[in-house]
Amino acid sequence: MDLARYHRLRSAYYRLEGQRCTSCQAVQFPARTTCRICRARTLEPHRLSGRGTVYSHAEVGPAPRGFASPYLVALVQLEEGLLLTAQLTDVDPEDVMIGLPVEMVTRRIQEHGAQGYLVYGYKFRPILPRRKAS
Repeated sequence: MDLARYHRLRSAYYRLEGQRCTSCQAVQFPARTTCRICRARTLEPHRLSGRGTVYSHAEVGPAPRGFASPYLVALVQLEEGLLLTAQLTDVDPEDVMIGLPVEMVTRRIQEHGAQGYLVYGYKFRPILPRRKAS
């Protein structure tokens, strides 16, 4: 990903920001020029919850250049009903199952050269249990 494109997409990568149609109220991700439901062009930024469940998953063996292998990837169904593909982190492959509750976290995706820029983006991890107050 080139630097200019990366900076344009920061809000989507860092905050999981989609869009809401002001005509039909549909939520979509990633951003598009028209609503995927009614085709209206009256869209506004909408921050997604970042919480959902694993809809499907797979372990990727031979990874593309720039990625460590193996790694886990999942189709995540967000609370808003949207499905998106994301890498899973902080979980062992044998602990991943359909229906596993997950949350979005921002993590490093790639590094471009020894003196290059770092690319951060969203990944999902299992929702951690809340600690009891002492």
